[in-house]
Amino acid sequence: MRNIADKTETLRQATASCTITMTPATIKRLKKNDCPKKDVLIIARTAGTLAAKKTPELIPYCHPVPLDHIDVDFKVEKNSVEVSASVTAIYKTGVEMEALTAVSIAALTIYDMLKPIDKGMEIQGIKLLSKEGGKSSFKQNLPKNFKSAVIVVSDSTYQKKRADTSGKIIRDRLKGFGIKAVQYIILPDDRKKITATLNRLCNEGLDLVITTGGTGLGPRDVTALATKDVITQELPAVINAIQTYGQKRTPYAMLSRGVAGINNKTIIINLPGSSKGASEGVSAIFPGLLHVYKMMRGGGH
Repeated sequence: MRNIADKTETLRQATASCTITMTPATIKRLKKNDCPKKDVLIIARTAGTLAAKKTPELIPYCHPVPLDHIDVDFKVEKNSVEVSASVTAIYKTGVEMEALTAVSIAALTIYDMLKPIDKGMEIQGIKLLSKEGGKSSFKQNLPKNFKSAVIVVSDSTYQKKRADTSGKIIRDRLKGFGIKAVQYIILPDDRKKITATLNRLCNEGLDLVITTGGTGLGPRDVTALATKDVITQELPAVINAIQTYGQKRTPYAMLSRGVAGINNKTIIINLPGSSKGASEGVSAIFPGLLHVYKMMRGGGH
């Protein structure tokens, strides 16, 4: 199975459909409930609902998903029945396979219950109609000439006693979201130098500055204090998202003192110094964070 541990939970929805053709005579008997096996559509709806729930047991690489809603419906035409299914979940992975399985099993159930009176039925056109949710649904167009910086705050890295990994991870992850103009800066755990660098980047008109390191409770951890010296508005929900995401993976996430905020039109975000914590922080807030630039330019939601 694909590893989805780093994904965030979002609202996922999918709708699928198929058609089962039959003779007009069979349709008439179906409408009158005059079939050897009664209540065909009622049973088919139940079967489709159960099938959606059983999808990971039927298809080996599907993850078990806690489904919030399943709707199986039918449209009876002159010589066919259109089957549709909509599935909703708040989870890390999509529900298109659940929707496709639901319509498939519902159609097979109709076939099974009507085959004594119609040998020529045919199931056609099993297809996914729509799929929503996940990061692909929250992509944002970056402002023109978007500029950003990654600041590594670490005495040992500044003194070249330890190689940086977290800053490079953040830089590479940003490039994955289309952010290519990324300055890469290494600073010591010095409040004045951090503050001065943040102020300079804000004055240069950078759109985004992400720091890594100096967010813990050590005597030299001053990144959050330096950030508070610079920002004019805090973004507490951004930090809450990072900590909530991290807390599900390690109990140490609650010990981070990271800060997020705005100076003019520059967003500044503190991420932990560990490579894992930095990567998880990016996963927690992107691409949703990029929506803020549309809001800041008066574009609303």
